[in-house]
Amino acid sequence: MSFQLIAEPWWVNLLVLVPPFAYFRWRRSGVALAPRQLLASGIFAAAFGCVEAVVVVYLRAATGLLPGYQGTLSDVIRRSGEIYQQSQAISQLPQSLLTLEVFREAATILMLLSVALLTAAKTSSRVAVFLWTFAIWDVTYYAVLWATVRWPLSLRDPDVLFLIPRPWISPVWYPLLVSLLAILAVLFARAAPPKSE
Repeated sequence: MSFQLIAEPWWVNLLVLVPPFAYFRWRRSGVALAPRQLLASGIFAAAFGCVEAVVVVYLRAATGLLPGYQGTLSDVIRRSGEIYQQSQAISQLPQSLLTLEVFREAATILMLLSVALLTAAKTSSRVAVFLWTFAIWDVTYYAVLWATVRWPLSLRDPDVLFLIPRPWISPVWYPLLVSLLAILAVLFARAAPPKSE
């Protein structure tokens, strides 16, 4: 029996270590975030996750990868499982759209970083806000895709997570796991008093 990685490229598998590492680091120094900071940045992240999901639906429709898009959302939902495979769709996008996708992804990261910089003063708190917003954005993205076009059909469906610097591919459950761990790391680090050394 050979060992098989969850995600490609290999280093994407290491992302699951980021939330626990951050949590143990924060336990030493603490994370100073008020509930209103988490609420405001979380609302931004959820709204932005909705926008991202809608952009993906538009992109799928514009490239002919979304069956039933000319009808109602019910038509799309009914037919969404017919042909669409996210990880295969990347090879069907024209190069011009792939270039735009890379710019969109870079802009997404910059927006989430900007929220972290605007929300918190200390570096540890900024990292916490970035992970918090990234995780909420990611979970919302998948939730809205499922609610609107019933994709993914299963948490085992492969997805293209990012294109920078090359395509990251994993089953949907993997980024959701990393996101949920990040949310928990922020919440528990914020609730726990810093350890004295």
